[in-house]
Amino acid sequence: MKKTAILLTCFNRKDTTIECLKSLYEALKLYHAEMKFDVFLVDDGCTDGTSEEVKKHFPEVNIIQGSGELFWSGGMRLAWETALNKENNYDFYLLLNDDVILTENFFVDILDTHKYCLEHFKQSGIYVSSTKDLTDSKLSYGGTLITHRGIKIKSKKVNPGDVPIPCSMANANILMVTSDVVKSIGILDKKYSHQFGDYDYTLAASKRNIPVLVCPGNGGVCRNDHGNSWLPSNSALKDRIKYLYSPLGLAYNEQIYYYKKNFKYQLPYYFSMLWLKTLFPFIWDKFKKDLD
Repeated sequence: MKKTAILLTCFNRKDTTIECLKSLYEALKLYHAEMKFDVFLVDDGCTDGTSEEVKKHFPEVNIIQGSGELFWSGGMRLAWETALNKENNYDFYLLLNDDVILTENFFVDILDTHKYCLEHFKQSGIYVSSTKDLTDSKLSYGGTLITHRGIKIKSKKVNPGDVPIPCSMANANILMVTSDVVKSIGILDKKYSHQFGDYDYTLAASKRNIPVLVCPGNGGVCRNDHGNSWLPSNSALKDRIKYLYSPLGLAYNEQIYYYKKNFKYQLPYYFSMLWLKTLFPFIWDKFKKDLD
């Protein structure tokens, strides 16, 4: 019997987390006869009773207490490390954002993509299931294809098709990683606390010629909650500097590391953009569509 470890991290959105888990268990109930599932959820310092509510509805979930300062990448790493330490020899690791409401057939599409990958690439890979925004049904998260590497990176989101489609990097809102990939490249880089961990990981796979594939169909609903990547010009400079270095803001040190590691020739451009957004945000306030 195949085994899958499902990895999540959460912080103070109890109802959202519960709805995600409900949709997960509803989608997986048809597979329990042929696959074993273990869920690992990091509670990173929740004060809203998330752990208690999860235990009430889903007592089988493995709840791991975080430090309260793990953020997304740190929380997902802890969940992943805990699963690896269980020595259950999992075949798959499913990274899942706790704000995703999954479709009933998301796992069908992932397993079909795995079969496709084995048949066409003669190896296993990483499979990203796309999500739509609830408000406008547009693609919110999924795979991204790099189309040009000049002064800056040009890329486009990959719309799912009838068959799996290769991409360069992917969001981990719904991301399946096979055990062979973990043996080859490990798990998320410890340098990231919140952002960039999923893109960095899938880029690392692409560099090793490990297939990163966008699954057919739509895996779920997830609101695109990435707003403006700068503070407006009417904010105080000290607040903009703080935002520049914040893990929940521009995450300056992590961005520099990310571009040095993956796009060193484009680093000067992105370094300049970080400081321009911080020192002269009025440019983005006025010309956002032309710059982003």
